[in-house]
Amino acid sequence: MLKNKSNWILLCLLLAYSCIEQKPNRLPFLGNYDVTYQQQNGKTTTDTIYQTIPDFSFFNEDSVIVNNKTFEGKVWISEFFFAACPSICPIMNTQLKNVEKALGQYKQDIHYLSFTIDPSHDTPSVLKTYKQKLGINNPNWSFLTGNESFTHQLGIEHFLIFAGREEDALGGYAHSGAFTLIDKKGYVRGVYEVVQPDLSVNKKEFKRLIKDVKTLFTYEYNFQPQ
Repeated sequence: MLKNKSNWILLCLLLAYSCIEQKPNRLPFLGNYDVTYQQQNGKTTTDTIYQTIPDFSFFNEDSVIVNNKTFEGKVWISEFFFAACPSICPIMNTQLKNVEKALGQYKQDIHYLSFTIDPSHDTPSVLKTYKQKLGINNPNWSFLTGNESFTHQLGIEHFLIFAGREEDALGGYAHSGAFTLIDKKGYVRGVYEVVQPDLSVNKKEFKRLIKDVKTLFTYEYNFQPQ
């Protein structure tokens, strides 16, 4: 009888443990990295060091120069677009607004960055009008304009999305419909192709972005909803 009772208790414990939500793994680090080697006690150890977003400086929609330190201590969600874009950009802007809404509980800790890839047209005043037309009132959402070649390089090499001139593309530019997630230390933690080349919305990617942001805040920043 005791043996059966012990087995029953063990079974209950195993069932209870299996029902506990397991802590998800940390989000991956993406992008360029360096590998370092160290000798210690006759053994060689390696360490992978991922690169952070490099220093940048842009004008925002209020003609104020901003840089990395302006957004220090916040998680970033970024997009690359241009105001005259007749196809994918309006869809991206709508989806990023949906992301902002879905992540409203983190509004003090997330900064949205919209980099224009057509700075010759997208002056600060153009971007300000564009932001107003979108109905964006969030002070933690900046529209940025600066050196074109640097912006394209920044997108491709560091934010891990394509952005550049393309004569055959509508509006003369082509870019990814993806959003990039950057953590508070400047590391790329995810890229999400929410808007696909055929202009359709990838709902799985949208949900993955929302889930990953919540994972980041819950398990790495110990965020407690108020």
